[in-house]
Amino acid sequence: MQTWIALLRGINVGGRNTMPMAALATTLESAGCRSVRTYIQSGNVVFTSSSRSKPNLAKTLGDATEAQFGFRPNIFLLTDTDFLSAVANNPFTDAIPEPKTLHFFFLDSKPESPDINGITKLAISSERFQLIDSVFYLHAPDGFGRSKLAAGAERKLGVPLTVRNYTTIHNLSEMLGAD
Repeated sequence: MQTWIALLRGINVGGRNTMPMAALATTLESAGCRSVRTYIQSGNVVFTSSSRSKPNLAKTLGDATEAQFGFRPNIFLLTDTDFLSAVANNPFTDAIPEPKTLHFFFLDSKPESPDINGITKLAISSERFQLIDSVFYLHAPDGFGRSKLAAGAERKLGVPLTVRNYTTIHNLSEMLGAD
């Protein structure tokens, strides 16, 4: 069995795309997932599956969630190895003591031609960023919500993405340690 992390984008935000985590867990179990555990209401799931194919598993989970909830969220899947590698590759470990300032942008795929110059122009002097494979790391000590870089990253990178702060990353890492 492969351990997976599913990061669902755009659920339970502003009263739209409502998806209770208990119902999500049941839905994933009915789709063949095992040991399903969720973290907070923003669509973070750790589970095991006999599937080793990311595209096939993404389709299965997308079909199941759409059938149950009436909408199809973007689902970003990572193996436990990929997720832990993203954590290990974090270039801003000095920001960990302030976990809400450190963000991991998980990209749908590695960008073919990211606009790094455009990203640099969006950044303010206190912000630091780095793209490593299909993860974009952002340290925004003056606040994520105020960051023009955070708001414009997807457009400049050219691929769909979902973002998690370091508190969530840490807690998902701990959930993986329980396997």
